[in-house]
Amino acid sequence: MNTLLLSAGKLLDAAEPVVLWTTVGILAALVFFNVIIYFAKKDISLRIAKYSLFTFVIYALVVGIFMLSLKIAKYYGADGKYNGEPVAAYVFIPILVTLALVLIAAIAAFVIAKKSPSALKKFGSIAGTICGLAVIVTLVLIAVFFKNNIKGDGYYDGYGKLNGAALYISAAILVVGSLVVAFIIDRKGNFVFDTRALAFAGITVSLSFALSYVKLWEMPQGGSVTLFSMLPIMLFSYVYGAKKGMLIGFIYGMLQAVQDPYIIHPAQFLLDYPVAFALTGFAGALKDVKVLDKIPQLKFALSALIGGTLRFVAHVLSGVFAFGAYALDAGQSNFLAYSAAYNSFVFVDLALVIVAGIIVFSSKAFVKETKRFAGITETEMTAENAETSEK
Repeated sequence: MNTLLLSAGKLLDAAEPVVLWTTVGILAALVFFNVIIYFAKKDISLRIAKYSLFTFVIYALVVGIFMLSLKIAKYYGADGKYNGEPVAAYVFIPILVTLALVLIAAIAAFVIAKKSPSALKKFGSIAGTICGLAVIVTLVLIAVFFKNNIKGDGYYDGYGKLNGAALYISAAILVVGSLVVAFIIDRKGNFVFDTRALAFAGITVSLSFALSYVKLWEMPQGGSVTLFSMLPIMLFSYVYGAKKGMLIGFIYGMLQAVQDPYIIHPAQFLLDYPVAFALTGFAGALKDVKVLDKIPQLKFALSALIGGTLRFVAHVLSGVFAFGAYALDAGQSNFLAYSAAYNSFVFVDLALVIVAGIIVFSSKAFVKETKRFAGITETEMTAENAETSEK
């Protein structure tokens, strides 16, 4: 078993740079090819772009599953430990079970939406309750892990002045506050997914998860700058609004917890993973601000900045109240300043996303597709087509 784990570790280390440059190469080739098609045969460019996206999604799924499998094999030993910590039973398995329930619910919802759309809302309530209970069980088990392995350890708890009460309060304020704001700014939105939204959500999470393995650089104590990994999540949020965006971000955050688990406390887990990435769903905060519709590049940039900044806030709070030991190790007694400086990598990641977003939103065809996915009415579609024909 140890030989197998060692081999997986070597393969993972060797695969990471290959995946990085292969992905960059494929993206560059697809972009170049689509630009050529756009200028040579504009009438088929949209269809070619869809085929290109489908091809990249398949590639992303394969890469994501492959890299996650290697990471699990490398770090989760036969003794159920991750880098020496016994997290399998209390952290890894509960999160994985929760994700499995979400996947099963999503597949079932897709089938129900096709066969019996009227039953979708009721099914959503039942599935949401089950998945919510799974999240609660996961938090309880992480709390047990904290009590057995972190509390009183003399490093995080003691030397690092881990503040459990502040962590719980911070997480509660962000969760409640973000939900209240989401319901205010996204009044027309809901948590019901039709087949189109489900398909888009599946593509979104797959792409973001695969791209999260394409790391331009990695931070020493968790976190990394990736190749546009947050772009799909933010595009989804921009199209469907903050409510659906937060839900998809929450699921993606759970996946990140499996991929790169720096978890020592249940509230810290929330702040660094599901809550932090759920907050990127606020890239849909300006969805109904019509005054910016004529400048979609600016609208997306501002939306992404809102989502990225809120994610940064969640990471900073986690750093201040859970990882003070790292600041002290670096010779810094100001936990807030250290956490803010350390987590500023989020803005580098965000800058790349905004640049990519501005480029894609400069395409009128892309903007039109986002409106179609957002579910504009047949009347609006007819009016737009008539306008286009007249021109």
